[in-house]
Amino acid sequence: MNLSDPKIIDRLSKNGIPSRDFESLFDDQTELELLKSQGMNIELVQNHYRFSTAYTSVDDTVFCIVDVETNGSKPSRDQVIEIGAVKIQNAHIIDTYESLVYCTEISEQIQEITGIRVEDTQKAPSLAKVMGEFRLFLGDAVFVGHDAKFDYSFISAMMERVGLHKLLNRSLCTIDLAERTVESERYGLAYLNEQLELYKEATHHRALSDAMTTTKLLKRTLKLIPNTIRTTEELIAFSKAGKRLKQPKVKKEEEKVEE
Repeated sequence: MNLSDPKIIDRLSKNGIPSRDFESLFDDQTELELLKSQGMNIELVQNHYRFSTAYTSVDDTVFCIVDVETNGSKPSRDQVIEIGAVKIQNAHIIDTYESLVYCTEISEQIQEITGIRVEDTQKAPSLAKVMGEFRLFLGDAVFVGHDAKFDYSFISAMMERVGLHKLLNRSLCTIDLAERTVESERYGLAYLNEQLELYKEATHHRALSDAMTTTKLLKRTLKLIPNTIRTTEELIAFSKAGKRLKQPKVKKEEEKVEE
């Protein structure tokens, strides 16, 4: 079964797939349970399998806002060196997770950006331990990130590196959501934090701090979504297809040249 097939994802996010058709894609029930252990929040409702986010309200949904710091940009070569996450439900923080990750190499550039040095990680838990802990922490919550694709793909790759299965959680990007709810020239996290005064104690490029800033951004944007959005799948669809509100950059007036 190709779980990345947009047609299958679309059906699961809307009307669902008849149970007989969906179960026929698996050799046994164990494979179906494995999907759930990977964060795929599917439920059998009226003989159809659907994402639970297709009928769960935004308020009732558990969102897990995640940020990672890494020692490079390529999951195939590099690794997570710090992870921070905040779980919220109905706009209330219900749990947090934070950990450095043992590593043996961090470039000077990454050290300057994050402030994390190799010696800081020497007593940190291994990547395998952190990924195992985070897998349990995340559960089947909706994965949220500011540029969610990067954080999601990196963590998923780390899961596979240590022998776990890749992530299958539903995901939501706060850049996409902010672009459709906030008028701004730019949508970088530091810029939005300053413009919207989200988190005064923020330490940019530290995982839990950035996850907390993103959490505050998510809560702000959820107050601005159209009141026609009821379910989390509708929210995800809006974040991808709603009208963007980006402002044009203000150009400085050119000095008039006297003739």
